[in-house]
Order: sequence, then structure tokens, then C-alpha cells
Amino acid sequence: MANARGPKRASYQKKYNARPAEKERRAALERARYDRYDKQGKPRPKGIDLDHTVPVRQGGSHAKSNLKPKSAKANRGWRGDKN
Repeated sequence: MANARGPKRASYQKKYNARPAEKERRAALERARYDRYDKQGKPRPKGIDLDHTVPVRQGGSHAKSNLKPKSAKANRGWRGDKN
């Protein structure tokens, strides 16, 4: 595929991100970030993500007890994607 990340993929991503389920997933994670940092008046550290101890797809939640700070590189790189 010569144009794997071109306009066709961008069009698909736009439609995918507009789905109600995807919007709710993003909103839930943003609420978790808010509870962890902004609500307590702490600044969000740069280069740090919130990692789920038990992944959401395996029955985990966005509860504070299921979140832990982890470097963005380690949290986003576990799939082995070649960006």
C-alpha cells in the first residue's frame, strides 16, 4: 500500500472518532484525568499518561484505584506499532 496513511485513512478516522461509543470512551478517560490531577489542583505532568492496571477491555474501569502514572512512551508503545 503506497498511501496507507493518506486521505482514505483520514476519512475513516474522522468517522470512527465521531461514533457515540468512541466519544464516550474519550470522555470517560478525560474525566479520570480530571479527577487525578485538575480536581486536586495539581498540574498534569508532561510525558506522563494514566495507565489502567486492569485494562478496560478486560473489565477494568476508569476509577482512581485502577489508574497509575506511567511514561507516555511505555504506555503507548506496548503494542509494538511502527508509526
